[in-house]
Amino acid sequence: MNKQFMAVGILAAAIGFSSCNNQTNTSNEVSNADSVETSKQNGEWIDLFDGKSLAGWHGYNKGTDSVNNWIIEDGALVCLGASEHDTGGDIVTEREFANFELEWEWKLEAGSNSGVMYHVVEDPKYKGPYETGPEYQMIDDEGWPGGLEEWQKTGADYAMNLASDKKVVKPIGEWNSSKIVYNDGHVEHWLNGDKIVEFEVGTDEWNKEKAEGKWKDFPDYASVKKGKIALQDHGKKAYFKNIRIKEL
Repeated sequence: MNKQFMAVGILAAAIGFSSCNNQTNTSNEVSNADSVETSKQNGEWIDLFDGKSLAGWHGYNKGTDSVNNWIIEDGALVCLGASEHDTGGDIVTEREFANFELEWEWKLEAGSNSGVMYHVVEDPKYKGPYETGPEYQMIDDEGWPGGLEEWQKTGADYAMNLASDKKVVKPIGEWNSSKIVYNDGHVEHWLNGDKIVEFEVGTDEWNKEKAEGKWKDFPDYASVKKGKIALQDHGKKAYFKNIRIKEL
């Protein structure tokens, strides 16, 4: 009787331990699933530049083998400014993005001009990313020959929304940090920690500016809500690093 009782007790304990273990495993699985789902909802940073190669990028409307005007130098992605025009040397990401937060660091040489565009559409009917993608302007405000309109200056939503006069740009040759936030038509431009542009796509004011300004002859400008990120070659050297994006 005692041996039988002990056997029953051991069996019951084993069943109880197994049940507890299963509950723990199930709890862990649920917890992990919640963690993954939360991570997806919050978004995670994706490095768009690995610091050592052009992996994930290619020439606009071209293949990866066609890129010969961008190099890697001391962990930075460097535009050599080899393109005679502002479209032939642009590069774009392999991936497309809709709502996002995009960050990067950059610097220019004297007299340089470049930019970062988003929601870019690749198609042979377009000469360059600027025909479809809004641009965060980067330029030598002080040293550009001939002067600039306010809509052409650093930080502006190029030819659409001006940067705040409170913006602070580092001297030529020093690194700046920039950010674009796009979330269901709400757009922000940041420069060195300060928000310098904020607007809504599709408002009466925005539509008027598009219809009457530089983009009046480009009907597909800002016409899509998902596209590629582009870096511009405008004929002068420009440096990029720590390029990363978070989907919203």
